[in-house]
Amino acid sequence: MFVEAGRLLADPSNGVVQRGKTLVIRGNQVVEVRDGFVGDPAQGQVIDLRTAFVLPGLIDSHVHLTGQQNPNSRLEEVTLSDADQAMVGARYARRTLMAGFTTVADLGAGNQAIFALRNAVRNGDVPGPRIIAAGSSVSIHGGHGDINGYRDDVMHLLSSESICSGADNCMRAVRTQVRAGADIIKITATGGVLSNTAAGLGQQFSDPELTAIVDSAHRMGRQVTAHAHGVDGINAFLRAGGDSIEHGTYLDDQSIRLFKANGAWLVPTLLAGDFVARIASGPNNFFTPAQTAKALEAGPKMLDMARRAHEGGVKIAFGTDSGVSAHGDNAQEFALLVRAGLTPLEAIQAATVGAAEHLRISSEAGKIAPGMPADIVAVSGDPLTDVTELERMKFVMKGGAVYRAD
Repeated sequence: MFVEAGRLLADPSNGVVQRGKTLVIRGNQVVEVRDGFVGDPAQGQVIDLRTAFVLPGLIDSHVHLTGQQNPNSRLEEVTLSDADQAMVGARYARRTLMAGFTTVADLGAGNQAIFALRNAVRNGDVPGPRIIAAGSSVSIHGGHGDINGYRDDVMHLLSSESICSGADNCMRAVRTQVRAGADIIKITATGGVLSNTAAGLGQQFSDPELTAIVDSAHRMGRQVTAHAHGVDGINAFLRAGGDSIEHGTYLDDQSIRLFKANGAWLVPTLLAGDFVARIASGPNNFFTPAQTAKALEAGPKMLDMARRAHEGGVKIAFGTDSGVSAHGDNAQEFALLVRAGLTPLEAIQAATVGAAEHLRISSEAGKIAPGMPADIVAVSGDPLTDVTELERMKFVMKGGAVYRAD
């Protein structure tokens, strides 16, 4: 197969846009990049992207494929089975892939549903992005990530094995998730906007619990990422050796120093902040009172947070928290990152080479090069001039298979 690319950003790390290139694809891999439009229909299919801007498949470092916020979300918690959630996830996985995201990290879903979906995509049974799956979040009893706001007997039924209290019990929770199949460990280091409890957005795990989680995960070869809004939880997790922060709403100068000292990554999820603030302040608000108060508090602060982190030299990986906002709208995060001070190229780097480095998959994703999987997307215009071009995806290939060709 040959892909003739008019403009090609093969390696976003250097920002070089090449013109008039042909990608030679054999099986699921790129095997060669040739000068000129030299596709040979006698040797394989020729895909004409001569007028397009071609770049690597995009990476979203924070999604929740098995659901999506809606007025019935609380009811769905107690009516949808794991199998139902996997089927819902299949719908959203396809939608995400069609938006140009060929790799995602799913950071919080029922184990059976998300691991089944991950495996089905890997086996070619379901169209979707490559999924790096955390499964159930490691969380404290009663905190963000646990079940809140239902009858006590219902909450006992729905609470996960990954809920813990005390350092030893939290070590057990991490090991339980690894045994269940987690690729990465996701924890909730602070309160969260959408947990139905008036527990604020500050630190929820104790320092000894955080240390136990990070140490036990690292010993089992897993990185640890933390949902964290409050600065106390952000800094405590980074001091414990955590690998990345999701959200980071109230980070401060000390946080920035800790990020840089640890080589940790920030995943700002600006789209989630924008979405919850719009819902909570709008006429059709479907959040509970506890959720509404936290959405109005945290959402508007996230753009400034990302601006300060970027100016401070923190490494930023692209992630949306889609499932809070709508799946398929993931590329709207790019414009928000630019509003926060990133250049369009820096925003694209965050969703390609940066996210690949963050997720430790640089040999599998993030650039177009011989030996890499053929994950290739294209848009009509130049996203380095107008980053919103990435919201209008025209072509999607994953692993050498074409899923979209408008």
